[in-house]
Amino acid sequence: MILDSKLTYPSGTATAMLITSFHTDTGAELAGKQVKCLGKYLSIGFVWSCFKWFFSGIGDSCGFDHFPTFGLNMSKKTFYFDFSPTYVGCGLICPHIVSCSVFLGAILSWGFLWPFISAHAGDWYPSGLESNNFKGLDGYKVFIATALILGDGLYNLIKIIYISAKEMFNKCIKHSKLPIANEAIDDMTSSGLAEQRKRDEIFLKDRIPTWFAASGYVALAAISIATIPIIFPSLKWYLVLVSYIIAPALAFCNSYGAGLTDCSMPDTYGKIGLYIIGSLVGSDGGVLAGLAACAVMLSIVSTAADLMQDFKTGYITLSSAKSMFVSQLLGTAMGCIIGPLTFWLFWTAFDIGSPDGPYKAPGALIFREMAILASQGTLELPKYCLELCCGFFVGALVVNLLRDATPKKVSQFIPIPTAMAIPFYFGAFFAVDMFVGTVILYIWERINRKDAEDYSGAVASGLISGDGIWTIPSAILSILGINPPICMYFGPSVTS
Repeated sequence: MILDSKLTYPSGTATAMLITSFHTDTGAELAGKQVKCLGKYLSIGFVWSCFKWFFSGIGDSCGFDHFPTFGLNMSKKTFYFDFSPTYVGCGLICPHIVSCSVFLGAILSWGFLWPFISAHAGDWYPSGLESNNFKGLDGYKVFIATALILGDGLYNLIKIIYISAKEMFNKCIKHSKLPIANEAIDDMTSSGLAEQRKRDEIFLKDRIPTWFAASGYVALAAISIATIPIIFPSLKWYLVLVSYIIAPALAFCNSYGAGLTDCSMPDTYGKIGLYIIGSLVGSDGGVLAGLAACAVMLSIVSTAADLMQDFKTGYITLSSAKSMFVSQLLGTAMGCIIGPLTFWLFWTAFDIGSPDGPYKAPGALIFREMAILASQGTLELPKYCLELCCGFFVGALVVNLLRDATPKKVSQFIPIPTAMAIPFYFGAFFAVDMFVGTVILYIWERINRKDAEDYSGAVASGLISGDGIWTIPSAILSILGINPPICMYFGPSVTS
């Protein structure tokens, strides 16, 4: 893909260019300023999160996280600014269309759709159900969001497969008509050709042998076939084998698509495994089997695309392919220890998955409901939920068609369905934060575009990192039973 197809892998190329720029005088000076900027805003994010903690009290309704910026009625619909450095940082670092799509999705769902469906409680679904009951309003939230994501993912999957197939076909035609080496020689200067040959030589000198890659994959498949059915009895060994047989083809498609478009979609490919395995197993254990198979495929597909991006970085920076691979192995080994410990820390300290808590884990909920849908069918859905899901699924396809069919000056203003779907379950508050971040970035770009381009990423990373680092002492305080001393609560004024 890198040597023969010469795929771009934009993220890997950008990383390589960034690393290369650090070794120039101008690049080193800018990098130093960016590091200082990052440290400054990391400190601000950490101190602000620490300050917020003192007013967050016990429970889920205290502190700045529930500041009724637009009034109490709007706050009940989750429209408020919660002063989160993380989400403001996301707004600074994400493209404007992403943040605006998220905000539009929040307005559409929490401003119009959910109040409309809530007005039909007792008719469309039983009234008085708990907030996390999927036979009630929560079912509409999760499944409609899922339909939007699936529609967007399916469209982009077909699009990337089409683009990949077309590019491969064109390469074959070009190879048959004229050798690529001759074409390259005609188009390149002698110095450029020498540089490419040097890159090729270094990259191939330390390449990973095919027998090693194949035997490693077979060994990992054997370990998984032996151990996964013990952990998840409903996922039989032959289903794990099927997952490992299908996964390389999906990994190739995802890696090729990522090389062309920089769009890696492991979640979408994982959902393919979820639906296939979940429907094969059925209602008796299909949920766990589907989720486990999804995790297997998702990890393989995601790792393949990430590794190809790293290989592209190594190719441009004249790094050894083996060293890149060994670094991936070391990182994976560390993740096997750090990941579970981090999960245990969060699981012990916070109410993970609570619809009213700070860590709602909407992605986990959506995947679970997909597994339920795959294994049990649609009979358990509330009234008109399936029809609404179909409508939003088709809507996602139409929006993507419009994005591709219209000129760029028009398509840049058409929202992204997946970004719109995120606040459908999560709430509107983080969409408000992201919108504030993107407005700050927009104003900054208008005042000084170069400064915005150079430092917005550092500012955003600092805010996100500072807020994230605070979760560690916050979790430790929670485990030790030390609660915030003050509950800052907002309510209507009482008139005598």
